[in-house]
Amino acid sequence: MLTTAQKLEPASWDDMTCEMMQIFSLKLAKSPINSGSMQLYGYIAARDEYDLRLNYLFNRSREDPIVVQQGSLIQMTGPKRGIAFHCDVLLEFDMRIKNGENKGDDTQLIDGMSEFRGLLMPWEPTEIPINGNCATVEMSAALVSNAIAATVEVIISEAHGDFDLSLSSIVSVVEEHEFQLFHGSAGDWCGARRFVIAVTVNTMLHLKFMLGHRCSNGNIEDTCSFKAKLNGHAIHQTNFEAASILTKVTWAAWPHEMFR
Repeated sequence: MLTTAQKLEPASWDDMTCEMMQIFSLKLAKSPINSGSMQLYGYIAARDEYDLRLNYLFNRSREDPIVVQQGSLIQMTGPKRGIAFHCDVLLEFDMRIKNGENKGDDTQLIDGMSEFRGLLMPWEPTEIPINGNCATVEMSAALVSNAIAATVEVIISEAHGDFDLSLSSIVSVVEEHEFQLFHGSAGDWCGARRFVIAVTVNTMLHLKFMLGHRCSNGNIEDTCSFKAKLNGHAIHQTNFEAASILTKVTWAAWPHEMFR
């Protein structure tokens, strides 16, 4: 099984924009367990015509599952690079609920593949169900036109104590759309994190941080904004009382030879 090892480099003079598929969120809409928590593992990955490799949106081993409930968002672990929609995109998936010690006792949620064709993809965020025999994972996605890939790297340093952290992105997809990149404890952040977002060139990418201590009332918010370009990068430093947050956005277009 091929996996994506390469990343798009900053653009050269003949690189171009293209239509891209943006996955905003994954949600466990229906499961065989109606109430209570469950341990979820497996993968959802996309293949495009850039290199035909698996580009993981979610990838967790049986030894490292996440805890979810029916109706909750599934914290994504990818993609590692943008998803080009030059022609079609193939989505492959295999997700299970961990039950006990043996893999044979686990419950299969979804397993298979779906093909997405450019002419049928929505231009605004749309909930797309991925159905299994006893479960449904809901994927929010849209086609982004004239797009480049923004790699967002966020580093948290000088943290004082534990605090809750929420990071969301706002992009223009027909109209402005906000979606969550991370929500949890700062202790779960573990150094640098990277997110790849499809952005229409010459539009704005907004990143909204929200910090809050569990023992205090109210949250602290900060938003940093970046204009999408064909190449280059931008850096933003935010200093909160609880921590310092360094944000670096690197823009990358698509190689011209991909369109021949």
